[in-house]
Amino acid sequence: MSYRYDYEVITQWIAPGEKVLDLGCGDGSLLKHLAEVRQVQGYGVENDPDKLLACTRNGVNVIQMDMEKGLAGIEDGFFDHVIMSLSLQAMHNTQGILVEMLRVAREAVVSFPNFGYWRHRQSILNGRMPVSESLPHQWFNTPNVRFFTISDFDALCEMNGIAVRERLAFDEGKLILDEPNFLASVAVYRLGRAG
Repeated sequence: MSYRYDYEVITQWIAPGEKVLDLGCGDGSLLKHLAEVRQVQGYGVENDPDKLLACTRNGVNVIQMDMEKGLAGIEDGFFDHVIMSLSLQAMHNTQGILVEMLRVAREAVVSFPNFGYWRHRQSILNGRMPVSESLPHQWFNTPNVRFFTISDFDALCEMNGIAVRERLAFDEGKLILDEPNFLASVAVYRLGRAG
């Protein structure tokens, strides 16, 4: 498994033995990691046939589902945590999936590339769409359909009554405490229902 610092953050937020749902789980490497270090009961959701096969090879329970249509068939509050790691920006129904995540789990964990990152801004000032470690695709082949900043996501949470329980921001794996909307390339959030 390639090193992903967001995995470390997510692992710290998950208690041993929890029931975890990973949306857009890819090859299942995060769930495999959580099963090994936190003994979670993990399930992945993925729509790509090759990634579904990779999950099976990794010994990860996976469900094929189009998340754009919601999480129908999953009981309210069934999971302790639902995770969407570096996939939210590829969703058309952003608000809908956040509501669904907090319906099926006590807490949601999301991470995403910060489009407000200074290097991304510099690329646009230079007349080109950004390509970086956190946004690795060219404009013409990107799976991303939403480009948003940490400030945009904070405003969306506030508008939708979603409680931000914790937010960490990083640049190249280093924790950014000052001006994260400008200096951080990736953000990781722990979300809950307000109230």
